[in-house]
Amino acid sequence: YVPPQIRKVQETLDDKKREELGRLKKMVNGLINRLSEPNMSSISGQMEELYMANSRKDMNETLTDILMNACVTAVAMPARLIMEHVLLVSILHHNVGIEVGAHFLEAVVKKFDEHCKSDAEGKECENLLALIAHLYNFHVVHSLLIFDILKKLVSTFTEKEIELILFLLKNVGFSLRKDDALALKELITEAQKKANTAEKKLQDQTRVRFMLETMLALRNNDMRKIPGYDPEPVEKLRKLQRTLVHSSGSGKDTQLRVSLESLLSADQVGRWWIVGSSWSGAPMISDTNTKTQQKLHIGKASAKIMELARKLRMNTDIRRSIFCVLMTSEDFLDAFEKLLK
Repeated sequence: YVPPQIRKVQETLDDKKREELGRLKKMVNGLINRLSEPNMSSISGQMEELYMANSRKDMNETLTDILMNACVTAVAMPARLIMEHVLLVSILHHNVGIEVGAHFLEAVVKKFDEHCKSDAEGKECENLLALIAHLYNFHVVHSLLIFDILKKLVSTFTEKEIELILFLLKNVGFSLRKDDALALKELITEAQKKANTAEKKLQDQTRVRFMLETMLALRNNDMRKIPGYDPEPVEKLRKLQRTLVHSSGSGKDTQLRVSLESLLSADQVGRWWIVGSSWSGAPMISDTNTKTQQKLHIGKASAKIMELARKLRMNTDIRRSIFCVLMTSEDFLDAFEKLLK
């Protein structure tokens, strides 16, 4: 039972909150509508001020909603527009905090998964995939996620998936080759196997051949073989990003090294990639009583250190990890960084 006077206070608070959120939405919407390459600096600055003045949760949700409405439509969005929107997210991700990029990425990946499962005719999948590709281009997310998505698309391998593979490779293929050539080579081999087995089922053979040719061009680092490939716009915006990001650690340190599976099951197992959001899973969430033991990656800890940890009775993975970090770190800063990871 909630007494009437308290109920009244709650209702006025809710109205106030709604009003505040409405005002915030209008402000963010106004900034996003004016967003373009020349005024990126002033708009990212104003967005940072809004982040300082409002709660992060409200800002993240508002920004994500507005960007999704702007970029995810049934018609194909211009590549330039998507790039500029993602560039704004990446600048905020580096300057405000990694939860900005993490929140947006999670929303995009979940929506992409939904649209992939549905048989809708629109171009939403391509638009969502373009957002993910540019999040990778602007160093918000690690190539691990892109490879996960490509593997998933190759495993399904229908005509819709072939279109998406081509689209993704055209956008980020050469960056993937630079980041992890071996993983790309494995993916190409897997795609070739799939193409051989699925040849009878697919009506459009030329599409498959074109995809395999694109993959081979990537493997041989031959940019001329990919029609319409132009790295210039991304490079130009990357330069702009470097001038607008304050911190020096804007490269690999702030990239979210998160897999597709982790993002899709974030509601059940927590968000370990955001500091303070990791969660082992409450019993009421999972019906099964089997506890999954999380293995912690200690890295290449030497046998000597592991033996020492055993002697000192470090009997759990987490204790051993912390002990190894403390024993093998170069200085206190190095230890702090490793402990955070």
